[in-house]
Amino acid sequence: MNKITELKKRKMKVTLEFDGSEDEDDFRVALDGGLWKNAMWELDQELRKTTKHQVSIISFNDNANEQEMEIAEAVRRIIRKILDDYNLNLDI
Repeated sequence: MNKITELKKRKMKVTLEFDGSEDEDDFRVALDGGLWKNAMWELDQELRKTTKHQVSIISFNDNANEQEMEIAEAVRRIIRKILDDYNLNLDI
């Protein structure tokens, strides 16, 4: 069993402490992690529509041309590389 599966099976309790208003930005970042993940997943899915279903990212009523599909695939690779560099994964 890998560590992620193991963590999912255990109930976890985490306490975050922040000192006053100077830590407000750090507090917001800690709370918004899941929202950032969802936003990145949605962006990836929009690009996937172009690469898999040929939906244009410029004109949503038209089919994507070859160049749009190549760009969408390149951006998806860049997103996954950046996430991998931070040891993050959209699929978990």
